[in-house]
Amino acid sequence: MTILCVRFQLPPMYEAALPGLLGLLEEFSPVVEALPPDGALVDLRGAERYFGRGAVELASVIRVRSLALYGVDCVIGAGPGPMLARMALRAARPGVTCAVTEDGTREFLAGKPVASLPGVGPATARTLCEYGLDTLGRVAAAPLSTLQRLAGARTGRELHEKANGVDRGRVVRNAVSSSLAAERAFERDELDPHRHRRALLSAAEELGSRLRAVEKVCRSLTLTVRYADLVRPRTGSSGRTPVSTTRTRTLGEPTAHSADLTRTAYTLYEALGLQRARVRAIALRAEGLTSAEEASHQLSFDPVDEKARRLEEVADRARAKFGPRAVMPGALAA
Repeated sequence: MTILCVRFQLPPMYEAALPGLLGLLEEFSPVVEALPPDGALVDLRGAERYFGRGAVELASVIRVRSLALYGVDCVIGAGPGPMLARMALRAARPGVTCAVTEDGTREFLAGKPVASLPGVGPATARTLCEYGLDTLGRVAAAPLSTLQRLAGARTGRELHEKANGVDRGRVVRNAVSSSLAAERAFERDELDPHRHRRALLSAAEELGSRLRAVEKVCRSLTLTVRYADLVRPRTGSSGRTPVSTTRTRTLGEPTAHSADLTRTAYTLYEALGLQRARVRAIALRAEGLTSAEEASHQLSFDPVDEKARRLEEVADRARAKFGPRAVMPGALAA
């Protein structure tokens, strides 16, 4: 076992703590791949020999240091490769590392549903299940030619390899993600556009707060609207459209200002022209993140804008001291 998949149990609004936690992981290995908002892959090849400890022992040390230094617990999976480490993570729990050995790979995978394999989407899983290939053990035993006939040449070959425990992935050293996302799901399928806009306002304010916490600005904003019942009627047509709609807009200038993000989110939403759409969830993603210090900003002499920015600073301090719910969505706009 040389790869760890670590998921820190961070509260939703505290992604700003991830860089420090990644630094903790880099004390054990220089090859750390961030998996925002709360995880990472760690390649321990060489570290096991250097520290004279196995991956499970090192995972225990990481957990203790994370709790001692940051007050954050974590869940850890270990495996011979990134894919198996990720799958092991799903079976892990706080305080206990789930480890998959090379010799135990086939046994670990055999009884798992085919949909649990990374890269297998609902359509592929449904096709395989229709032919009785509902577990990874059965997929591993199926002839390669059968899998290629069902899923295509390339996909079939990948399925055959992964189901047999062949993990060709590798950990790619990187920095924290160049994007941040916030999603608002409704308790029931929502028709009211006013509630849609309130969800957008809440998500935009969360993104603005998180961007300012990590001292970043974003260059573009992406809106994703997920609909009910997997499909929705297309306006003016009897056809059907996919489960979601996604639109992206480049901002006039890089920003972390909640008001700018909210205006852009509203513009994206209005451009969709939804008419009584049954919406299940709305998500915003801030993309193209760069350092706030390096970004240019058009000076504004608008006293309302300056007041809003000062209020944001006060609200950010309140959230840092009293938690993410210290300022209600829309309070700054009021």
